[in-house]
Amino acid sequence: MKGAVLVGFLCICLAAFPGMVAAGEIKLFAAASLKEVLNELADGYARKNSSVKIVRNYGASGALAKQIENGAPADIFISANLEWMAYLRDKKLIDASLMGAFTYNTLVFAGSTERKIASMQDLLKLERIAIGSPKSVPAGDYAMYALQKAGIDQQMRKKLVMARDVRECLMYAERGEVDGAFVYKTDALLAKQAKPFFTVPQELYPRITYPMALTVSGSKNRDAAAFHLYLQSGDARAVLEKYGFAPK
Repeated sequence: MKGAVLVGFLCICLAAFPGMVAAGEIKLFAAASLKEVLNELADGYARKNSSVKIVRNYGASGALAKQIENGAPADIFISANLEWMAYLRDKKLIDASLMGAFTYNTLVFAGSTERKIASMQDLLKLERIAIGSPKSVPAGDYAMYALQKAGIDQQMRKKLVMARDVRECLMYAERGEVDGAFVYKTDALLAKQAKPFFTVPQELYPRITYPMALTVSGSKNRDAAAFHLYLQSGDARAVLEKYGFAPK
């Protein structure tokens, strides 16, 4: 009897105080290069929406897309290129009607070597260059595209050190384990030891676009849909600009 009374009391409390209900959860999968800016956006949003918990998973866009394909629960996916978003769209795993550009970036070459490096041709002087694995890391794919367009990809192949994501490229450059690395402008701004040597000419590679979409399951999550809208707001654009991203 006492147990029944206690259950009834708890039900009344939950009805009277909705805030006592378990927090809503948003599962965010995003490119590694967005970690700092999305952490600030997510933390700021959570402070204003205390009933929401945002679980974040950062990594190479290709690896994240494969995780989602293999059944990993995700509500929002932000890729560092259009190809991996298209991959999930073709698999019917994202809500294509809600897909759009989140932000943009620029490719730079950064390192800590004392050599004078000011152009793509100067890379031929170097011995070891970090690049994200082009098969899964968009930054590496953009870099390979630029090397090919510059006509030096064959001479560079034996010099390339493959990394799991763009942040690992930056780590190699920071530690001096390579002469330099292809990273995003926003990554170079976070570096403590490495410095940007030059910006890769835009005509050598496609514009770096970060597409964003709700997954099919995420489109049914009210909290995820609300956060998705917030990421397109003026407040979010201001934070993106602070970290060196180019908003829409």
